[in-house]
This record gives sequence, C-alpha cells and structure tokens, in this order.
Amino acid sequence: MGLEPLGTDFSALVQALSATHQQLQAQAARSVDTALVLRNWLFGWHLVEFENASARRQEVYGKNLVDKLSAALSSQGIKGVSPTNLRLCRSFYESFQKIQQTPSVESSATAPQPPDLNALKAQLGLGWSHYVVLLSVSNVQARSFYEVEAQQASWGVRELKRQIASGLFERLALSRSKNEVMALAQVGQVLAKPADVIKNPYVLEFLDLPEHPTYSEHQLELAIIDKLEHFLLELGKGFLFEARQKRFTFDDNHFYVDLVFYNRLLRCYVVIDLKIGQLTHQDLGQMQMYVNYFDRHVKTADEAPTVGILLCYDKNDALVELTLPQNSNIYAAQYQLYLPSKEELRQKIQEAEKAWEAAQ
Repeated sequence: MGLEPLGTDFSALVQALSATHQQLQAQAARSVDTALVLRNWLFGWHLVEFENASARRQEVYGKNLVDKLSAALSSQGIKGVSPTNLRLCRSFYESFQKIQQTPSVESSATAPQPPDLNALKAQLGLGWSHYVVLLSVSNVQARSFYEVEAQQASWGVRELKRQIASGLFERLALSRSKNEVMALAQVGQVLAKPADVIKNPYVLEFLDLPEHPTYSEHQLELAIIDKLEHFLLELGKGFLFEARQKRFTFDDNHFYVDLVFYNRLLRCYVVIDLKIGQLTHQDLGQMQMYVNYFDRHVKTADEAPTVGILLCYDKNDALVELTLPQNSNIYAAQYQLYLPSKEELRQKIQEAEKAWEAAQ
C-alpha cells in the first residue's frame, strides 16, 4: 500500500511547528537577556561588597581591581567582562539598589549574602540594553519614571531613547504639582483626570517639518496622519485614533474638527485643533463649541466629558486663563518641531520649582 499524498494538512503542520519554534526561540532570547540583567546586577553587587569590605582591599587593589578581575574572568572563557563592562555592572548595581535584603538570622559577622534571584528578577523587568540606556539618565526621579513607563508600555530601546531625548519626564513635570512629580517617579504616568494627558510642550520632531511655521495647518495635519503611530506615542497612554476633519453641522453651517481621538483610560473623546500662528480668543471659543457638540451629541451618558486640546505654535497663558472658565476641559498646549535641549528643560524645571515654592 502506498503512502497517502501530503496535502493541506501537512502545510498546516509545518506552519504549526514553525510558529512553535519562533515562539520558543523568542522566549529563549528573552530568558537569555533576563539572565544577563541578573548576572550584571550581581556582578555589580559583588564588586561593591568586595570594595567596601575593608580599607585594606582598596589599598591592595586600588584602581587596578577591575582590570585584574577582567583578566581573570576572561582567562576562564567568560564573555562580556571587559573592564568597561565591569564598571558598567558596578554603575548598574549602584543606580538600581532596589532589592531589600532579608535580615539575616545568623550572626552580624556573617558575610552579606546576595538577594534571592526570584526577588531580583521580579524587580528588574527590562532588558540589558534598556538598562544601559537608563544609566545615561542622571536624575534619579526621571530614571525611575522611565524604567516604570518602559515596563508598563513595553517600550523598545528605540522608543525609550526617543522619550528620554524628548524630555518626557520634564515635560510632564511642568504641568504637575511637586507631589504629582514625585508620584510620576514612583508609579509612572497615571491618567486620573483630563489634565494628566497634557504635556508642555508636545515634541513633534518626527514630522520632519521646518522649525519656523512656513507650512500650513493642513500640511501639519497631513504630516501627523502620515506619522500617526509616532504621534500616538507622543500623546501618551490610552489614545485611539478616530477621525480627521470630523464634520458636524449646526444651523446649516458645517464645522470640521482637525483630529479626533478617544482615550480608553479616561473613557472620553479628545478633540485636537491645530494652530500654526498666535492663539486667539476666537480659537478658544471655537474649541469650546467643539467640546460642547461632542458632549451633547456624540458621547454617551456613561462616558466622561470631552477634552479639547488646542495644539499651537505659540500661546499666551494670560489670554487662555482670561478666556476659559475655571475647571474647563479645554487646554492650550504648545508644540515644537525639534528635540528640546537639556539646558532648556532644566531652566523650565527650575521655573516650575520656584512656582511650587511660592505656592507653599
């Protein structure tokens, strides 16, 4: 009797095995990366414990400890133990000393023991490349924020670098109180109220538009649609795109909202109007009409009130404050087409800190 011909069932089998291989291969790669993170943290722990154990060791080895250690480990065939990498491991441990030691039941003279691997793994949830990038952030609060956000939002290394370069922590901090900034560092960005989605400013360098507004609002809108994935990342958590040039009719007049989003965390519509020139009170009044229309004719009873954002190249805070009622769900936020410098963000943070102190 001859063999049955292999048909579509065989193809399905091949696909199933291929998918299984790819899934487990990816899992194996993640396991290797996790092991590398744990190893490097523990390398740092051992280095610091050794150096701190006695002044005698510092006298004997001094600055040559890392070089000697690198040579000894390399002779055993261990990879990734160059002097530069070992110093990086030490910095990694010193910057992420988050693992609480369990009090020893033995004598206080007993040598310190490294943390439990399971406890260590639970608190170091990113890949090694992520932590190398995080080590470039000197501000402890900012570094903690980026670590939390990278884990919660599953940022890749490229996304993490971009958010750090754009000063996401500093931009969020500028629209928050001192206590809220501390919360940012501990738990990341939490959307509890409409104001939590606002950044100051929004950085749109990925649009590749000229820095000076020689483009039209239509061109700005098209550039955003073309780079919608990047724009959603810049908007932040929970945003879903719904429409552009959303039309509604009132009194036989047609009106068009530039961009309409929905935030699933706040459970509300977010309407965005783009302005390339000086913001005027007419612009604010028009946005108020957009928000009112969505609240009365689009949102359902169980959804939160609509949020309106005027994304403008230049704005006058005094005009915004005078025009809009208190507790308004409308916000005017600036955008810029280049990554902010560290000095620029530092100056803005210092101004915010002075405002916090004055308010106390």
